[in-house]
Amino acid sequence: MDKNTLSHTTWECKYHIVFAPKYRRQVIYGAIKADVANVLSTLCKRKGVEIIEAECCVDYIHMLVRIPPSISVA
Repeated sequence: MDKNTLSHTTWECKYHIVFAPKYRRQVIYGAIKADVANVLSTLCKRKGVEIIEAECCVDYIHMLVRIPPSISVA
């Protein structure tokens, strides 16, 4: 297992995040699926978050990410 370290800690924080739009508007994610994936990827790179797995379904998005403890998930 990969363990990440900071100055005095060793951490392994993985989170399963699911995005679902209000009323699960399937048309939105079907039409702009690539754009949503690009935006999420760019935001994660900016914050130093590693995307382990990601899947864009018709009406929701699953992401498994590794987030440093210094960043809040919310």
